[in-house]
Amino acid sequence: MNGYFAPHGGLPPQTRLTTDRARFNEAYVVLPRGSMSDIVASLLPFWDQTRLWVLARPLSGFAETFSQYVVEVAPGGGSDRPEPNAEAEAVLLVLEGHLELTIAGEEHRLEPGGYAYLPPGCAWTASNTGSEPARFQWLRKAYERVEGIDQPDAFVVNERDVEPLEMPGTNGAWTTTRFVDQADLRHDMHVNIVNFEPGGVIPFPETHVMEHGIYVLEGKAVYLLNEDWIEVEAGDFMWLRAFCPQACYAGGPGRFRYLIYKDVNRHMGLGRLFA
Repeated sequence: MNGYFAPHGGLPPQTRLTTDRARFNEAYVVLPRGSMSDIVASLLPFWDQTRLWVLARPLSGFAETFSQYVVEVAPGGGSDRPEPNAEAEAVLLVLEGHLELTIAGEEHRLEPGGYAYLPPGCAWTASNTGSEPARFQWLRKAYERVEGIDQPDAFVVNERDVEPLEMPGTNGAWTTTRFVDQADLRHDMHVNIVNFEPGGVIPFPETHVMEHGIYVLEGKAVYLLNEDWIEVEAGDFMWLRAFCPQACYAGGPGRFRYLIYKDVNRHMGLGRLFA
């Protein structure tokens, strides 16, 4: 059974210590799950009975290519106008409850583990017709069009129906659930789920051009972020800028799993070099 942690808000008591694992620096950010309290929740236009926690947004010195939310939709809530930007693509992953999603008029019922890719310009709606709140991850990116390459098609799947791929030489201790073909150049972002069995590791400091948004779905681990080893647990969020070294050790007792965003398959922007 796969776990999908979702925050429920609330407010820490006055007796709680202020010391925490929260970090914000030029290389990475850690938002512990306790950061997602009632007083930092946001609202959106045209979303009824809905609140969200913003995990990442394009910002100087922070995320450059994407935004990421945890969204909570109360029973009877939702939106017929969810996305105001026609150039935004999106991935949704349901954490708790059920989300009724329509894409170009076709209805889909997403339960925990339900994953949807929504291309730019896609007509979609979302609603909660159940009796419990629906909570989901929503990642958004401005799609980078390439002449001669079509944009991707919308699709809906559940994680349980996607076979994780074993990372070479790990005997299944480290696997990745990939929802799109890595060689499909229509896609300019990958949003995958990474799975570690207890004792599984990333055995070297990965250092690469993709920036990451990482939301911990299940378990706990010690994660290397630049020069610091930090304990993380289900519900925590990490942002890593491009080239920030990263590694992890999943100490158990259960699995360690996270949803990970990366920007892929496009030339590097050259700014004003050829202006």
